[in-house]
Amino acid sequence: METKAYIFDLDGTLVDSMTGGWIKMLKEFLVKRNVQFTPQMIKRGIALGLYGVAQDFKERFGFTESVEEIVAQFRSVLRVKYETVIPQKSNVRETLVALKARGVSLNVLTASPHEFLDPSTKRLGLYELFDNVWSIEDFSTTKADPLIYKTAAERLGLPLDSCVMVDDSVAALKPAKEAGMKTIGVYDEFSAGYEAEMRAIADQYIYDFKELL
Repeated sequence: METKAYIFDLDGTLVDSMTGGWIKMLKEFLVKRNVQFTPQMIKRGIALGLYGVAQDFKERFGFTESVEEIVAQFRSVLRVKYETVIPQKSNVRETLVALKARGVSLNVLTASPHEFLDPSTKRLGLYELFDNVWSIEDFSTTKADPLIYKTAAERLGLPLDSCVMVDDSVAALKPAKEAGMKTIGVYDEFSAGYEAEMRAIADQYIYDFKELL
């Protein structure tokens, strides 16, 4: 079926937030506490999410703060980075403008909260290009659940197979595909090790947004 809507992930897809955002934040957090760490520990932490990594760090390093206090510190640093420095990825805005000119619906669906999502997309001049800017906060489930993609298509009033999920994560592409959406995998340095798995799942795999055109 003809593509009627694109649904884009935020982190690692629209914006380059992993290296300069999440990874840098976690490294700074541990350095301030004179804790020795490995790159694998940081990468594992990001995969756990804010609360998961806070719990992991608390147990691993014996921090005295509560998990909620650690998460609050993470969020305060990340919020500033999303509001001020995290850049869009190559050719994102130009491609979105061209796609919008074709009359397709453009949307965002991300695990990031609106306190990160909204300021960053507004600062980068992307927010106004989207019909919907969704966080998983707006749904009763996560991006690992096929139901979220079915619900998104229902909200758009479109058949699932006319919607395309564009994401840099296997954990999102697989359930989106299972739900019935077309999928496009996006290269990101952080998830580069999963390229082969993404290619096996997705209908297309791109290194640069201009390839969508």
